[in-house]
Amino acid sequence: MADMSVDVVVIGGGATGTGVARDVAMRGFSVVLVDRADLAQGTTGRYHGLLHSGGRYVISDPESARECAEENAIITRIHANAVEQTGGLFVVTPEDSEEYSDGFMAGAEKADMPAEEISVAQALAREPRLNKGIKRAFAVCDGTVDGWAMVWGAAESAKEHGATILTYHQVDKIHRVGDQITGVECVDRKAGGRLSIDCRFVINAGGPWAGHIAEMAGCHDVEVVPGRGIMIAMNHRLVNTVVNRCIKPADGDIIVPVHTVAIVGTTDVKADDPDRLPIPRNEVQQMLDSGEALVPGFRQARAVHAWAGARPLVKDNRVSAGDTRHMSRGMAVLDHQERDGVNGLLTISGGKLTTYRLMAKRIVDIMCEQLGEDRRCTTDQEVVPTARHQHTYRVTHRLEDRDHGFQKDQIICECELMSREMFVDLAEENPHATLDDLRRRLRLGMGPCQGGFCSSRAAGLLCSSGIQDSAEATEELREFLKHRWIGLWPIVAGAQVRQTALDEWIARGTLDIDHAPGTQNPPERYPVGAGANGTENAEVAR
Repeated sequence: MADMSVDVVVIGGGATGTGVARDVAMRGFSVVLVDRADLAQGTTGRYHGLLHSGGRYVISDPESARECAEENAIITRIHANAVEQTGGLFVVTPEDSEEYSDGFMAGAEKADMPAEEISVAQALAREPRLNKGIKRAFAVCDGTVDGWAMVWGAAESAKEHGATILTYHQVDKIHRVGDQITGVECVDRKAGGRLSIDCRFVINAGGPWAGHIAEMAGCHDVEVVPGRGIMIAMNHRLVNTVVNRCIKPADGDIIVPVHTVAIVGTTDVKADDPDRLPIPRNEVQQMLDSGEALVPGFRQARAVHAWAGARPLVKDNRVSAGDTRHMSRGMAVLDHQERDGVNGLLTISGGKLTTYRLMAKRIVDIMCEQLGEDRRCTTDQEVVPTARHQHTYRVTHRLEDRDHGFQKDQIICECELMSREMFVDLAEENPHATLDDLRRRLRLGMGPCQGGFCSSRAAGLLCSSGIQDSAEATEELREFLKHRWIGLWPIVAGAQVRQTALDEWIARGTLDIDHAPGTQNPPERYPVGAGANGTENAEVAR
């Protein structure tokens, strides 16, 4: 007998999976979302933060451009606390031909995407650090979005409508009776044990891992190609507007201001395993050089973290198997009823973070049709709980936040203005959360010191607040610093050497973290271990 019984199981807790759970719950179905790790710990959290205007696709993929333009407006409204309306610029640098830009405005008009050509002087007035030699500039409605805040907002909305969210539950079996999906089995990776869930329908939103999930149901022809991309965060906002090169999409053609940093990205290389994504030094240098074309002096700024993500690209027979740069970015819903004769299973892949809500709508529409249910999508109408009483996000919002009494409350992370109360409140609400889980919600250790100062304070609070004992808190600190190191080793150069050396002295010299007494057998909380050479991707997200 199953431990739970629901209408729908959603596998995958990234933006798309969480959006699906929200949509399903809002249509009145009972739903459980399961993920092998934390929410938004996969592709969604390994992202450069761009809320697409559609400008990148106005020439190569007008339909994707149209979808991005429409969803940009919806996401900005329903996730106001997670979106910064920075605006965007597409510029022709001295290194670029003007041929591509000649078709930009016509493409924008065809895709119904708001855009305006502005003078070079206007662009330079808006972003003084821009290359003074730019030839043309186009203003668009790009923005930036905190993927974790957005996903947790969608999750809270889903829970309000009755959904159950189970993180650290890894599906290892999908049950079928004949051609009908009947349920799933999961391993609880924190508490141990197994959980069996009966259901009428399974939606596979596993991103780069979707093929493996489909195989559990006997569907062996789901070809999702992981496209590895690296990104680098610089230690301050070199620009306050999203800046794109007005060229055919290429490596390192965008700088995105997110929170207190600027992110340059990204490469696009076929990966063999989405759990093991290298961060090659030559690609790091390539990103820094590309940033220089947009903002002279970029190479001299301090890089503070590098990470890699895997785009879940549906195999495109129009291009070679290894050419992930030119594979379609469009979403794809795979109907296993048509493909494999299996009822009660759909897989979704492709798409972009900006279009997560639309992706969810499309797959849930198909599910409803197959179930014979006529239930309308309303996810574009209801603001998520975390945005109901907050204005549009501003990078200075924590300076103005009086709920945590910054005049009196101790600041634990100076870089991100995370207070003691913010940390303890969330840790007490989620007593089984790791320091990395809390980091994703609070941005602990994501500023210039990369946790050098605040991580030990946070571990101390876990202990002093009675949430963990000293051995558990020490183990948490060890794991946290190990995962931070993965994103530091490829960029240790220049000024960053001094910061990294200081962090090393604090952790190993003062705290002797390698030999501090911890738990003898810490639980396996992450998909894979963190390799010292940075080639394994336990938690590469920034």
